[in-house]
Formats: sequence, C-alpha cells, structure tokens
Amino acid sequence: MNDVFRLPLGDVVETAVRWMIDVLGGFFDVVALVFNGLYGWLDASLSTPPFWVVILVIAAFAYWSKGALLAVGSAVGLLVIVAVGQWANAMDSLALVILAAAVAIAIAVPLGIWAARNDRVSAALRPVLDFLQTMPAFVYLIPAMLIFGVGPVPGMVATIVFALAPGVRLTELGIRGVDPEIVEAGHAFGASPGRILRQIQLPLALPSIMAGVNQVIMLSLSMVVIAGMVGAGGLGGQVVQSLSRIDIGLGVEAGLSVVILAMILDRVTSGFSTPRSRTVRRAGGVSSGAHGGDADAAHPASVDAATPATARPAGPTRPEATGDAPAARPEPAHV
Repeated sequence: MNDVFRLPLGDVVETAVRWMIDVLGGFFDVVALVFNGLYGWLDASLSTPPFWVVILVIAAFAYWSKGALLAVGSAVGLLVIVAVGQWANAMDSLALVILAAAVAIAIAVPLGIWAARNDRVSAALRPVLDFLQTMPAFVYLIPAMLIFGVGPVPGMVATIVFALAPGVRLTELGIRGVDPEIVEAGHAFGASPGRILRQIQLPLALPSIMAGVNQVIMLSLSMVVIAGMVGAGGLGGQVVQSLSRIDIGLGVEAGLSVVILAMILDRVTSGFSTPRSRTVRRAGGVSSGAHGGDADAAHPASVDAATPATARPAGPTRPEATGDAPAARPEPAHV
C-alpha cells in the first residue's frame, strides 16, 4: 500500500542536486575558492595578532556600542576564553560567523527592501522563508557537503541559508512599519523614491533592521557546532570531538566559549540600534533639503505675519480701567 502511494520526492531532489553538481560545477568551484580565500584572510587577521590586541579592538567596539560596562565585560569574557585554551578555536569560529553573517545580511537586507516595496515579491518570498526557517539545520549540510566537499565552505554555505530568513522578514517589517504620513510628506516635497528610502524609511526602520542583523548573527553562531560536523573546525569541531570522546571537560570549555562569543556579539549588535535621535533628525530634515524654503512658504510663521498691516488693530484690544466711558473695541482681523 505504501509503495503504491509513495511520492519519490527524495529521489527527485537527489537527482536535481547531482545535476547541479555536473552542470554548475565550475561556478561552485569559484564560490568555494572565494569563500576559502576570504575565510583564510579573516581567520589570519584574527589569529595572527597577540590575543590582547584583538581583545582591545573588540572592547573598543563594545565601548562604542554601549559604553564602558560592556567593554569591560567583553574583555573579561575573552580573557576567560584565553584562560581555558580555546582562543585559536574561538577565532576560527568568529571568522566563520562574521563571513557567513556578512554574506547573509548582504542578501537579506536588499531582499527585505524589495519585499517591502512590492507585494508580489513579498508573497513569493513568504513560503520560501517559511521553508528555510522550519527545515532542520542538519539537512542543509547534506547538499552543501556534496557540492563543496568537507571543510569550512559547506559550513558557511549552510549557515548563510539557515540564517537568511529573519534578516529578510525584519527588514521588510521595519520598512512597512514606517508611518505612511511621513513618506507622503517626502513625496509632497518632491523627494525621489531613492531619497525617501535612504533618508526616511531606512533610518526609521533601523531598529527593526538591526534586530534582524542581530538574529542573523545569533543563528550563524548557533550553526558553529553543526558546521563542525563537516570539518569546519573551530569551537564546533571541539564540541564534536568532545562528544565522540565523551570528554566532559572539553565540551564545557568549548561550550562556554561559544556562550561568551554569543553574548558579546548579541550585546554589541543590539547596542548599535539604540541611538535614534540623529537618524530621526536626519529623516525629518528631508523636507527642508528637498525644496529649501517651501516648508516655510507653506506654513506661515504666525498669524500676525500673514495679516496685512492695515487689518491689524492699532490700539489695545482691552480698554483701560478709567473713569471715562470705554472706547469702542476695534473689530478683530479675520484671516
């Protein structure tokens, strides 16, 4: 009975993947070469300097993001990673996360903007994003490993696909959540759609976009352990190794290092979305930059300024309290 109604979906997908390998093998080789080169350069940039130099740089970013408390906490957490002997593995994982998150953000933000400006694109992307978010992360490793082999590249590709969806969704949500009246004001003053996007919609949607960036980074870091199963190395490789050896100590050290990196990346990225005063002021200034003094011409400074001089009363509007009969009150000017 099951053989009669069985849908050969797995066979179809496997055939499609093998066809892609045969037809697009050259393209995948170029992608693997580029990713390997970028990963090697970034990993060397993080691993070659002394650990205290990297700690100072990360602490400076933390201070710029949220202040001295986060900078001190980040430095202490990174010193703990050094103390447990996981610094080199942590830098390998950090390089993989930074590269994968950067590629995912570079794809997610434009897609989110496109979906926010086009309802058909939004409707077409919605089931794809649902599929990407609900599919188990391990499934992404199978075609990635078949296409790119063993190493950090399949881990990065699976991480990019896995972390892509929240960036697209939160970018679209932030742009759609901008007050339509502000956008209409930009149109009324003659601002182009590109200028409205750059100076109104993106600044006002920045908190939601940064929340999407934060989620992309967190999901990328969550794939570190899974990527270690296909030879990506780093902290994920240490966790996989501790699992195969049943080494509790190594697992705790590598797991604690992952937690510290996750906390630092989460606090730093969330801190950049907090200050909004400068971006809101810039967005509010589009009208004055679009047509110079049009705003002043459309909205007079005061009623008195718009009232002709001959229509204004020359004397006080209330008579003085004297013994004489009150003078006739002048008629108010009608504007």
